[in-house]
Amino acid sequence: MTNPHGSGAVLHSGAPLREAKLAVVLLHGRGGSAQDILGLSSAFNLPGVAYFAPQAAGHTWYPLSFLSPREANEPYLSSALAKVESVVNSIEQAGVERSHIVIAGFSQGACLSTEFVASHPARYGGLIAFTGGLIGPPGSLQFAEAATGTELANTPALLCSGDPDPHVPWQRVEESASVLRAMGASVTTKRYPGRPHTITAEEVALGRVLLAEAMKR
Repeated sequence: MTNPHGSGAVLHSGAPLREAKLAVVLLHGRGGSAQDILGLSSAFNLPGVAYFAPQAAGHTWYPLSFLSPREANEPYLSSALAKVESVVNSIEQAGVERSHIVIAGFSQGACLSTEFVASHPARYGGLIAFTGGLIGPPGSLQFAEAATGTELANTPALLCSGDPDPHVPWQRVEESASVLRAMGASVTTKRYPGRPHTITAEEVALGRVLLAEAMKR
């Protein structure tokens, strides 16, 4: 199977896309579901926002750790990135510019969100990574090497994580933030010592601020 996520459902909540001031693509974590991550739409509680959540095949975007060699997570990783791209493209085709599209996720979905924005650079409405970072083994983050500082055109990015986290080392969060900054993003990181692998109310509030600001642009 070369495109395992290609036929996965995409759930929608919030405002109808034709009336939305902002669109948010929500990516669930390993073992989670599109329905689960759509709960963030109620938590954010912002009118005028359309939320879209694609479902991963087998509830997993890629089989191994995000720190594994990339080829070990294929073809699932490429299929996951293509799925996000198809959702973003469909939103754009409906008339919402990429500068009003936010890519957000938790855990494995946060890793996929960060990887998508870095590998498909543009001016986005924002990136929200609740416990995640760029994908690949230590020493393999290449995006910054060719960066001119303009690729992400001041896209606001929020990277939050507990430390220590059982799945996401804080060092990778910091490395990812550095790469995104080198590509021209405006990055905020929040480290929560001892926080379990979850999304806190404070993180939701920070995400809500990012979304509210994106709606004003």
